[in-house]
Amino acid sequence: MALHYNLAKVYEISENDTDFAHQILVLFLEEVPTEIKNIKKGIKEKDFKKTYAAAHKIKPTLDLLGMDLAYDEVNLILNWAKAEGKKKEVKEVYKSLKSHINLSSKEIKKNHNIK
Repeated sequence: MALHYNLAKVYEISENDTDFAHQILVLFLEEVPTEIKNIKKGIKEKDFKKTYAAAHKIKPTLDLLGMDLAYDEVNLILNWAKAEGKKKEVKEVYKSLKSHINLSSKEIKKNHNIK
């Protein structure tokens, strides 16, 4: 049983298409880590547009994969970028988001035999 993600929405919209679910998981593993790096760089450089764009790009995927905590953290980062907030407050949110993404990635690779 998956602990860090949930495929219920994926199966619901695809009418239980396992190939579609696999494609979504591969897409997550290919694209989300890159956007996480872009968020980190944007926060470090106080590049609010870069941070917002990267967070906005992964938000639907996190929702689709039932990653509720990561989804909430992305929303906090989006709000931070919109408000051009203080760097200190968002660093902890970013660390938690990155941790959730890493745990989910490991679990997805193991559960679905994706390299």
